[in-house]
Amino acid sequence: MRSSHLECWLWVFVIPGCALGIPKKSTFEEEMVKNCTIMPPYLPPTVINTTGRLSALRLEMKRFSLAAYIIPATDAHMSEYIADRDARRAWMTGFTGSAGTAVVTMTKATLWTDSRYWTQAERQMDCNWELHKTPWASSIAEWIINKTAPGENIGFDPFLFSIDDWRSYSAALGDSGRNLTSIATNLVDVIWQEQRPTPSSDIYRLEDAYTGSTWQDKVSDIRAQMDRHSQKPTAVLLSALDETAWLFNLRGKDIPYNPFFNAYTLLSKENIRLFVNESRITAEIHKYLQTDCSTPMCVQLSDYSLVREYVRNYTRDNVKVWIGTEYTTFGLYEVIPQDKLLADNFSPVMKTKAVKNSKEQTLLRKAHVRDAVAVIQYLVWLEKNVPKGTVNEISAARYVDELRRKQKNSDGPSFETISASGLNAALAHYSPSNNTVRTLSVTEMYLVDSGGQYLDGTTDITRTLHWGSPTAFQKEAYTRVLMGNIDLTTLVFPSESSGRNLEAFARRPLWNNGLNYGHGTGHGIGNFLSVHEWPVGFQSNNVPLTKGMFTSIEPGYYEDGEFGIRIEDVAVVVEAQTQHSFGGKPYLTFEAVSLVPYDRNLIDLGIMSPQQVKYVDNYYKTIREIIGPELLSQNLDEEHKWMMKNTEPISAASSTSVTMGTLIFTIMANMLLHQSQK
Repeated sequence: MRSSHLECWLWVFVIPGCALGIPKKSTFEEEMVKNCTIMPPYLPPTVINTTGRLSALRLEMKRFSLAAYIIPATDAHMSEYIADRDARRAWMTGFTGSAGTAVVTMTKATLWTDSRYWTQAERQMDCNWELHKTPWASSIAEWIINKTAPGENIGFDPFLFSIDDWRSYSAALGDSGRNLTSIATNLVDVIWQEQRPTPSSDIYRLEDAYTGSTWQDKVSDIRAQMDRHSQKPTAVLLSALDETAWLFNLRGKDIPYNPFFNAYTLLSKENIRLFVNESRITAEIHKYLQTDCSTPMCVQLSDYSLVREYVRNYTRDNVKVWIGTEYTTFGLYEVIPQDKLLADNFSPVMKTKAVKNSKEQTLLRKAHVRDAVAVIQYLVWLEKNVPKGTVNEISAARYVDELRRKQKNSDGPSFETISASGLNAALAHYSPSNNTVRTLSVTEMYLVDSGGQYLDGTTDITRTLHWGSPTAFQKEAYTRVLMGNIDLTTLVFPSESSGRNLEAFARRPLWNNGLNYGHGTGHGIGNFLSVHEWPVGFQSNNVPLTKGMFTSIEPGYYEDGEFGIRIEDVAVVVEAQTQHSFGGKPYLTFEAVSLVPYDRNLIDLGIMSPQQVKYVDNYYKTIREIIGPELLSQNLDEEHKWMMKNTEPISAASSTSVTMGTLIFTIMANMLLHQSQK
């Protein structure tokens, strides 16, 4: 799945008319353009009236003596996806895009977001709001300095600021005389009141069949790591939602696409403290967590809202708290004295969770088998229906999600499906909407990046397709992306290698011909947890790769305004079979667990090496051996025939091509020889 990459939404609206000049605006487009210069102003039907909300917020700001208030688009756990109840910036502004920061003063209201969302923001925000297009802390701080006076207070909710965010704003405001002021009471929540959504579903236990080990074993392991650490931490503070979910083998439905619930955990050697809304804990879970006792292996429950005060009181004693700074907010960081803090980028739970034990590996592999069945069903359906002109990006996305839901252990999609045809696929993060949707066509390339949540694992896979006659350049670009995927997957490397040092192998086939892509090469993936699971991956802030880690491998290429290509497989780090092992440690490689054929129509065998061709043949053999029986067991005979056809060895096609070429050459040579003898 996609990593960080800036795309411009303007392509979606400009490109379709390029061939015919500037198109006349449709009635729909005209209706969506607000006009704040007339009285009363014209507002599109998508706009939310925020006048009352801003007035109420400014009253609260006066109560706290604030000249400005910063409203980020995140939650208290730095989650990738946030619950509706945490969408404070969206509620205040009307703008629902995932990225963006709002700032309110006594006279101004301003939103900063990136190019993906400029059009959406203009269509959703009323005339109270200004849109700024440089969404960095330095730009926001500069605006705040220009709109406020020295000595005035700039308020923010410390639970919505990462430690790095706080440092960035502090540095940007610098010696301007403005006071960056932490207000633990969120002012948007105060005025949102009873309208704010509340989580209603119970927190539930994941059955033992779907877990790698018991929560007691996991707690014991983390405590053992505390004992082994040179600084002898007395407690580990867990802020990321997947950390607590993994530790206790519990799941919930608070977050879209992720099976999480709002909670914190403070794990010490003598005590386990879970901060959660206790009304959501069933009698079964009380018994499961042993909440009625007080031994070191019993879980003590405290209200979710009390975590800051509890941590403050705990750190008054002779203790040392171990945190992961990537997911701990400033709201907790600021109450821990620096001399009582042990700070790593990632907590020991985050690092331990990243390395799957043998049972977890087996579970993830099984989830990918059923996922492959759903994707193959989808590809067969597309092949039959796209030529009819009856499939668009939205209906296609819905159908692949529907197919996954029918598979055993399914719990819905793991992220919003990226279903992109033609020029829309040039936007790496594109998701279809009613305003941008295109009909799938045999004349255009189609990119589908999708994944599923299953009780035994999380999946993510991308395939790029063309049902007609791709251009020579499209085939070359696709093949080079495939070559990069293969080269990284088959790479043999020393244990503990940094992913950042390896990812160039995925880019090399593209670089060789002056091509590249602007997003990350891969990310970790969880066991019924996050589809983007830190800290595994190929970026500079990822941890070294070790046996048992799962990561996506997803090179791509994007031709602005024309097409996009990405080929993504999830792979597990395994031991490589090498003749030697320098330093006494085994060398490592990857093994793909995503098992879906590539598009033969887009492969140019002429630029692939024999080793790369051999890899595809072996990969296809694995698909036949593992996915074939599963297709038959589900009585999917048509899909099985399609799979067998599309996993025939590509080396055979290469040999046939060479044989035909040799035959044609021989015939031509004989004809020329015959002519010369006349």
